Amino acid sequence: MAKTTEIAIPETTGSESIADLVRKIIVQIGEDPDREGLKRTPERFEKALRYLTSGYKQDPEVILNGAMFSVSYDEMVVVKDIEVYSLCEHHLLPFFGRCHVAYIPDKKVVGLSKIARLVNMYARRLQIQERLTSQIAKAVEEKLSPQGVGVIIEARHLCMVMRGVEKQNSTAVSSAMLGCFRENKQTRDEFLALVRSSKA
Repeated sequence: MAKTTEIAIPETTGSESIADLVRKIIVQIGEDPDREGLKRTPERFEKALRYLTSGYKQDPEVILNGAMFSVSYDEMVVVKDIEVYSLCEHHLLPFFGRCHVAYIPDKKVVGLSKIARLVNMYARRLQIQERLTSQIAKAVEEKLSPQGVGVIIEARHLCMVMRGVEKQNSTAVSSAMLGCFRENKQTRDEFLALVRSSKA
């Protein structure tokens, strides 16, 4: 079973901070970084970017380990409508939407809030939606060893809405099905029905 790997991200590259580099970008697009409205923008941008990519400094082991419990329960557990905010790695523009996570336990369950924290951890990295979906599913599989895991993400991408094709109402849907969610149509259909019920 593949293990998730963590990447160490340096605070700065060379002698310039992110704020220094943003100041140069502001000049390159034809603006004055010293005018009143932009004076503190580079520092604000750096602070925001570090927050939005803080998932690189988090470990799924730490998030999940303190909240796993032994139980004799083998029915589906679903946490749906988890809000997702991430940055597309191709244009550094946001994508956002909802994530639905389900698993069927095999002797272990995890605190429900930890599922949402796991989603946040992977979302707060430079991402593509497909990888984000897969990473969440694989992390639950690795840490809980359940009978199966299902993850669905529905998201709107500002790289499609604000630029490029400029399709205002487009939504991307991705899924990852592992174990019995992949092998058993009835299990998969139950999960999909529960997700659809959130839209009723």
